[in-house]
Amino acid sequence: MVLAVQHRPAGPTAAFKWLRRASAALPALAATLFLGLASPAFSAVGIDIQIAPPPPPANIVIPAPRVGFVWAPGYWRWNGRRHIWVDGRWMRERPGFHWVPHHWVEHRGHYRFVQGHWARN
Repeated sequence: MVLAVQHRPAGPTAAFKWLRRASAALPALAATLFLGLASPAFSAVGIDIQIAPPPPPANIVIPAPRVGFVWAPGYWRWNGRRHIWVDGRWMRERPGFHWVPHHWVEHRGHYRFVQGHWARN
């Protein structure tokens, strides 16, 4: 049995059609990328636990390394079995924003960790 295959030359007409379709999709691709970049700079995964974090230990805050830095206080991080203390640190200030520290929120006997983040003034 012999199959007849018809070949179409891939001339400039086929290339122009492909280019026209691709250029129609570019604005949608650009908008998708732009909206992805406009999302918040943090992402949160909620973890609810039933063990309250201990009170923070006595903290000695060293002076700022220079003007334009803000103090991010230490916090208790949950490692899956227990709370682990994470020391505070100095961070470069962001004009027009303030630092919201990491913290735990209690709700109906469960504790949820809220990631520290920059918020607009």
